[in-house]
Amino acid sequence: MNQMSLEQELKSNAYPGRGIVIGRSEDGTKAVTAYFIMGRSANSRNRVFAEDGEGIRTQAFDPAKLEDPSLIIYAPVRVLGNKTIVTNGDQTDTIYDGMDHQMTFEQSLRCREFEPDAPNYTPRISGIMHIENGNYNYAMSILKSDNGNPDSCLRFTYAYQSPAAGEGRFIHTYM
Repeated sequence: MNQMSLEQELKSNAYPGRGIVIGRSEDGTKAVTAYFIMGRSANSRNRVFAEDGEGIRTQAFDPAKLEDPSLIIYAPVRVLGNKTIVTNGDQTDTIYDGMDHQMTFEQSLRCREFEPDAPNYTPRISGIMHIENGNYNYAMSILKSDNGNPDSCLRFTYAYQSPAAGEGRFIHTYM
């Protein structure tokens, strides 16, 4: 696999949409994650992050301009014991609830698909970090339409055991 510079990847992409990075710090002592949001519509651009307990939520920057909260107001980060969940939508809660009932990350997402925002059908991207007894692993997922076909959902899950120091993986919603 070719290593890429995240900075260069983002500079060369006019619209990456929403993205998740998960990895390990350069000194190998910390698990690292980052999440970013962008928006095409005025409604999507009208959101900011706010701390919420052991995670974060999105909220309207200007509540008077909020049109439809269904796809833009959600908890992108939640903590469940020794697991940190990060996603680009309300599937954070689906994963949290599923794992709280002993389902796996992948099983929890089986009831979800890409976003119902035709004609884009924005992919749902998700990640989970698990830290226990000095061990660290993570997984990432993308649920996307099959080339814009709303009748077919492609499901990809990537698992990373003992990730290397100074490296991370990046997944985002658009090319």
